[in-house]
This record gives sequence, C-alpha cells and structure tokens, in this order.
Amino acid sequence: MIGGNVDGIFQVKNTTKNVIGEVEENWADVQSIRGWLDLTSGDSKYTPYYAKIQESTHVFVADYTALDSSITSENSRMVIDGRIYDVKYIDDPMGMHKQLEVYLAYTGG
Repeated sequence: MIGGNVDGIFQVKNTTKNVIGEVEENWADVQSIRGWLDLTSGDSKYTPYYAKIQESTHVFVADYTALDSSITSENSRMVIDGRIYDVKYIDDPMGMHKQLEVYLAYTGG
C-alpha cells in the first residue's frame, strides 16, 4: 500500500461560449486521490515505454484507483496544495492495477 501525504484533485476542462460568442474555459473538480508528490528533473532525454515524460516537472504516485472516464491527459490538470499542474501522462505501470503514476508539469499556484 502506497498511502500518501497529500490529496490531488483532478480537474477536467470544459469550454463554453459566452453571450458574445467567445470561448471560455472552465475547470471542474472530478476526482480526488491521495498520494505522494515528487519532483523530477524534467530534463531526461530518455522516454522509452513512457517511463518518464521529458516535459514533466513532478510525478504524483498513488495506490491504484479507477479514474473517472472523463479524465485524460489531454483535458486534465491536478490541483495539489493550491498549486496547479498540467497532466502530461497517466500510467498504470504494466497494467497491474497496483499504483498510478501521474506525470505533471507545474504551471502555477
């Protein structure tokens, strides 16, 4: 069991048009999971088997939890301790359903 010391909230982006036709982005909380946040170097030139994503600044590791079907790396971000991270890649290592590794890029707080 991995446990964790911090809660990460997955948010999914929705777009709507306002009254004058402009596209507005909105973020909605979808799911919270507990895990560990760790800093990565972010400069690895090696990405075999998606083990590490070059653009990532952090990795969030948690016990395996089935994620809501709306959560994808293309439309999601995580909020952890009030800081915002773009989701770069979500990995269930070797499909074993033991842990999740979510590769993140810090974007601000």
